[in-house]
Order: sequence, then C-alpha cells, then structure tokens
Amino acid sequence: MAGKYNINNLSEYLFWDMDKRALSFEKSKKSIIYKVLEFGTLNDWKIIKEVYGLEEIKQAAITFRSLDPITLAFLTNYFELNKTDFRCYTNKLSAQNFWNL
Repeated sequence: MAGKYNINNLSEYLFWDMDKRALSFEKSKKSIIYKVLEFGTLNDWKIIKEVYGLEEIKQAAITFRSLDPITLAFLTNYFELNKTDFRCYTNKLSAQNFWNL
C-alpha cells in the first residue's frame, strides 16, 4: 500500500534529525512508526495505518524502548493490551532510580 504514499506525505517536522531522502516505508518501518506515534498528527496516523496496517504497528510499538506516557496509554487502549505488554513499560520498571525522583 506504500505505493499510494511516500515519505513526503508525512509531516515535515517528524524527520528533522534524519535525511528524508534515505528513508523508505519498508526499510525505515520502525523509525517511521515510532516518530508518528510519538510526534505525528492524526493525518500521519491515518497514513501509517494504511501503509502498515494495525497489526504491524502494534508489533513494532510493543518493542520500542521508550514511549511517552500519553502514547503508551493510547496504544494500550487502542490495541486492548496491558502496559506490561510493552517493552518500554517493563524496562522502566526494571530501571533503578538513584535519586528518588
């Protein structure tokens, strides 16, 4: 389904730290999904849903090392999962906090 879209259809600011010309929907799948989930617009979300499908997005999201709390809450509800299903949540629990923050 990526043929209908290209990287330029996604919000310009998502890839400020990357060379957009080097990105492709297939080779950069996890990076694109991560950027859209964390910083994208509703239109960006609709594009990745069409390009990758919900199962592919879910499988990528559960492997990410970090997600902000709002994104994590959205994904747990959207995919009807538990927070503990996400790597970012289990890593957070196992990380020691030395300063009692």
